[in-house]
Amino acid sequence: MNQKEIHQAIRILRREVPKWQTPIVTLVAENSESPFQVLISCILSLRTQDTTTAQATRRLFALADEPQTMARLSTKKIEKAIYPVGFYHTKAKNIRDICRTLIKEYSGEVPDEIDELLKLKGVGRKTANLVVTLGYRKPGICVDTHVHRISNRWGYVRTKNPKETEFALRAKLPQQYWLDYNDLLVTFGQHLCRPISPMCSQCPVRRYCARIGVTISR
Repeated sequence: MNQKEIHQAIRILRREVPKWQTPIVTLVAENSESPFQVLISCILSLRTQDTTTAQATRRLFALADEPQTMARLSTKKIEKAIYPVGFYHTKAKNIRDICRTLIKEYSGEVPDEIDELLKLKGVGRKTANLVVTLGYRKPGICVDTHVHRISNRWGYVRTKNPKETEFALRAKLPQQYWLDYNDLLVTFGQHLCRPISPMCSQCPVRRYCARIGVTISR
């Protein structure tokens, strides 16, 4: 996929993706407009299916939806609210630690810079970029397994891991697409361009895809 084709592919995905279910972190951002809720929902979503994340997010935010109130919850209470998300013990501890740090170091506000977000316990580049883009509508490129896989499958980048993909996309992807690139590719990857046996026969952007690494498809 070349620079001319990426424009066409994204235009098509912007038309097609709304037909599928929106990722939970995006829904949180749209409904709450709270960077803190985006941050917490993203942490819950790591290694967890969207349906489980959505339920856990609703339960936790019903108890507390800002750092000051969430910091007063016990780790056990957070664990009970977010179970059965992946690594719920660790996530509960990290959430309490993050809330205390936000109150102590950032006056209860979630920072809007990636380098500052990375200082928070349990926050990696994927989460930091999601908070910046969805929480603050600032330019950033969030790369998860779907974005990494599809960008390489298309032949748009040739990278070995998500971190390399992020910086390759920062250098190549037109900035006008940075804010919604993750949303488009995550939804596309969950429903059609799957890791194993992608549904190429139904793919709306197959004419632009190099199908790198695809050995079996439907």
